[in-house]
Amino acid sequence: MSDPSPYIALALQTTCFAVNGDADARASRPRMAETIRRIGGQIAASKRFIGPDVRLVVLPEYFLTGFPMGEPTAVWVAKACLEPGGAEYRALGEVARAHDVFLAGNAYETDEHFPGLYFQCSFVIAPAGDVVLRYRRLVTLFGPSPYDVWDHYIAHYGLDGVFPVADTEIGRLAAIASEEILYPEIARAHAVRGAEVFVHSSSEIAAALPTPKNIAKQARAIENLAYIVSANSAGIEGIAIPKASTDASSKVIDFRGLVLAEAGYGESMAGYAEIDVGDLRRYRRRPGMPNILSRQPMHLWSQAYAGVDIQPRNTLLDGSGGVTVPTPAFYAQRQRAVIDKLADAGVI
Repeated sequence: MSDPSPYIALALQTTCFAVNGDADARASRPRMAETIRRIGGQIAASKRFIGPDVRLVVLPEYFLTGFPMGEPTAVWVAKACLEPGGAEYRALGEVARAHDVFLAGNAYETDEHFPGLYFQCSFVIAPAGDVVLRYRRLVTLFGPSPYDVWDHYIAHYGLDGVFPVADTEIGRLAAIASEEILYPEIARAHAVRGAEVFVHSSSEIAAALPTPKNIAKQARAIENLAYIVSANSAGIEGIAIPKASTDASSKVIDFRGLVLAEAGYGESMAGYAEIDVGDLRRYRRRPGMPNILSRQPMHLWSQAYAGVDIQPRNTLLDGSGGVTVPTPAFYAQRQRAVIDKLADAGVI
């Protein structure tokens, strides 16, 4: 296997213009199209400044729409969710093609196998314009996930479709969605499938003090000997939450856990750095204590977790196996029940 040439990865910190206040798709879809056009211009300008070897651009979480704030599922599907292969993905493909980059981002999307639901999807689009990686967020507090329809999802996509890794000319790419950076198992499940560069689209609170997610980013890099390219929002416009609550700290972290570059507050292309996959591969093949990935006793972990059930699966499948569309109150009620179960079992 030949190693990719070193290249630049850019965590593009750009503002999210939320669609929550839009009445319907006639208002929200033009807003999303304008966001794509604007981001295309930002990528072009950033690449002219940084240099032609920018090959990977990571965009923030839900950069086209913001996040649902109590909207019924059907309303959010209509005005905010992308259709795989639909207009927004085609437009993003044109951006990737025009600027010769792998373009990673995160959006809400529908799935023909699960009518009435949506999933939060982290994707990678190749320079040819095609989607080469589609990862659906598994752990989410206020939205559907593949785990909620687990038996049917596995039947359609298999386990490698749950933890996809794209083998590309710039290395083997995998995605971690937002808050999932806090769950070591998700990164590890991708790493044992060969992931070398994690694209992490996020929209998170940043601060001068260490935050849980920023600590976790370095931990996931160290644990898995992998690069992490993490893009945060430059604020969210159009909702009541103060804009700068989610801003700053887009960054690139190397496989030793070193922060190579980090953006401050506001829209920024400062979070860029070189990715050297060949160096990573040499490091992964080097014996010694730092080679944490080679020292994982996976059977031990599987034994430790065996029989432990915390978050239940299939909670959006009914008794006959059909899909149930949740109400906004469903998610809080489910979490309360899980907490009560853990308390009754003496775990907490």
